[in-house]
Amino acid sequence: MSEAYKVVVVGMGKRGKHHTSAFAANPAFEVAGICDIDEGRLAEAKEQLGGSVETATDAAALAASVKPDVFCFCTMPHLRSTFIDIAIESGAKMVAFEKPVADSSAAGMKIRDRIESSGIKAVVSHQHRYGPHYRKVAEIAASGALGNIHTIYASTPGWMMHMMSHMIDYMRWYNGNAEAEWVMAQAAGGGKLSDNHPSPDYIAGLIQFANGVRGIVETGAGAPDIPEVAKWWGRNRIRVMGDGGFAEVLTNGGWRAVTADGAQSGEGAMNYDADMPPYIQDMANWLDDDTQVHPCCFESAYKGFEIMMGMCRSAVEGGQVALPLEGVADEIADLREKLAGTSVLLGSPEHAAEFGM
Repeated sequence: MSEAYKVVVVGMGKRGKHHTSAFAANPAFEVAGICDIDEGRLAEAKEQLGGSVETATDAAALAASVKPDVFCFCTMPHLRSTFIDIAIESGAKMVAFEKPVADSSAAGMKIRDRIESSGIKAVVSHQHRYGPHYRKVAEIAASGALGNIHTIYASTPGWMMHMMSHMIDYMRWYNGNAEAEWVMAQAAGGGKLSDNHPSPDYIAGLIQFANGVRGIVETGAGAPDIPEVAKWWGRNRIRVMGDGGFAEVLTNGGWRAVTADGAQSGEGAMNYDADMPPYIQDMANWLDDDTQVHPCCFESAYKGFEIMMGMCRSAVEGGQVALPLEGVADEIADLREKLAGTSVLLGSPEHAAEFGM
């Protein structure tokens, strides 16, 4: 790289500002444009950023003007396809966006096809994996210290569209990115299907991986509490179990393991200031060198997305759903019909406030 890669960031909410700050702090990038439909928020972001950055409320016009190398957007799930198209049409080398991949398999497959046909590099923000506690569990799982891994369990009280994408991505990572063969799930409660991240209040399911490992994941109101973690949104657990021990990470509670070497533990908590810089640097590495594929690349994220949408289909239709998915569907619309008027039972009284109970 001889010159800094030009970046446009769309969406100046919390996550957009995180991305903007991290891009601005990395000498490989120049934040050349920012966008938001809220002019007040846009002006505030420009003041915080400083320098000569172009601003606009129209993302397509801004991208056409700046012609960025990287088009990054941090917007609601139903807007993915629109901004992917803008990124491709602007000539960007890379598009980076928030999880989940999309809000339906129909939208997700469209996005997949556009990315594949255009050749644009794509990154999805599963940046928790940069936390040292997440990395420690990955190290233990890969070391053989757990013996033959047979089960990976993940739980979070956060609802599906916010958190399941994260959980599945790291489950796949801890399982050597093995392919999933089928899923089966149940869902309950329709309250959060009107949320801006529309989700069943609770969904729990099974994943059969091709290497024989069984995945178990549950998200939402019925998930168990983790009272030793103070922050409610940080009460997320991923536990890797083998015939020689286990290791687990808690998003805001560090890591712990029991192996033949005894019990071990360490600190760690989600920290955007620490996790975003290496996530952004890996974008520069991939732009510089095609062989340095980003750990959060779209191809990997899409496989996790299919697992999530397969679970939604199973919750609606019943039974097992084979992967990769066949045919398109609007899984959230189907869940709205299936769960209309239904309520959910809590896994803990601690969840009541977040679910309006």
